[in-house]
Amino acid sequence: MARRRRRPFGRRLDGILVLNKGIGDSSNDALQRAKRILFAAKAGHTGSLDPKATGVLPICFGEGTKFTQFLLDADKEYNASIKFGVRTDTGDVEGEERDHTPAPELTEADVVEVLKRFEGEQKQVPSMYSALKHNGVPLYKLAREGKTVEREARDINLFHIELKSFTAGEYPAAVINVHCSKGTYIRTLVEDIGEAIGCGAHVTALHRIQAGPFHEDNAHTLDQLSEMRGENRAEVLDHLLIPIEAAVDHLPKVVLNEAAAYYLRQGQPVQDNAILRIADAGDWVRIADESGNFMGIGEVNEDGLLAPRRLVAE
Repeated sequence: MARRRRRPFGRRLDGILVLNKGIGDSSNDALQRAKRILFAAKAGHTGSLDPKATGVLPICFGEGTKFTQFLLDADKEYNASIKFGVRTDTGDVEGEERDHTPAPELTEADVVEVLKRFEGEQKQVPSMYSALKHNGVPLYKLAREGKTVEREARDINLFHIELKSFTAGEYPAAVINVHCSKGTYIRTLVEDIGEAIGCGAHVTALHRIQAGPFHEDNAHTLDQLSEMRGENRAEVLDHLLIPIEAAVDHLPKVVLNEAAAYYLRQGQPVQDNAILRIADAGDWVRIADESGNFMGIGEVNEDGLLAPRRLVAE
């Protein structure tokens, strides 16, 4: 007897929701809750936040999941709360305190001076308590087993670091604003700042203000989503979704005529005189049809033709 196919959960839903993740939720927990609230069949998030971290977590639904990599690779902005004079094994408030080095003489000017040294391109060694994997095992799992493995330093760029507030004392506290490239670990940055000052430091709170083009001003918490939906159908929340194209809005745009759009959808490279005016070989561009509908993204090949790379389903 043939087995009946399970009916897939949820509905076809395409777009991006800017979620303001709350404290205590893992990024995947937040994703699954948002997916249920919007009764969506398919969704993915665009870069993990630790359970104790809060802030902007874009959720891509449906065809939007094809473009999550662009948001994973995007710049980020954070506010990080710091406690100086205390080192922890994880670099944040979740870890066990390793030692204390009181710094009652530390001043706001001292911190500002040290922060200046960290701006710009540099190498950073990821924390053992990161989600990076070693032989398929997340580093934080190895760290919890008391193991340490060699980590390769990664290229990062700290575009701007600013001291937002400072409180003097035996264990001074501060809040810094950091605008950084992908792959930057704020816990590691704070530990390095603490070592540069000489007293150590750890993160006590972390809030992501912006991820790529998405800012917390346009973000919604899970509680807000639940309240807005209430007893209504999930469609009542659809107006909160941002068009998929916003994820690649930084790419140059080309509009294809009807014939070129047709052949591109068949997987064939196409020629358009406008392409070579806005992009070179190897460049990625976003594509629209004559009606202004977003088709996806393509890459200009060595022959100057536009080859499809990730297209949204019609």
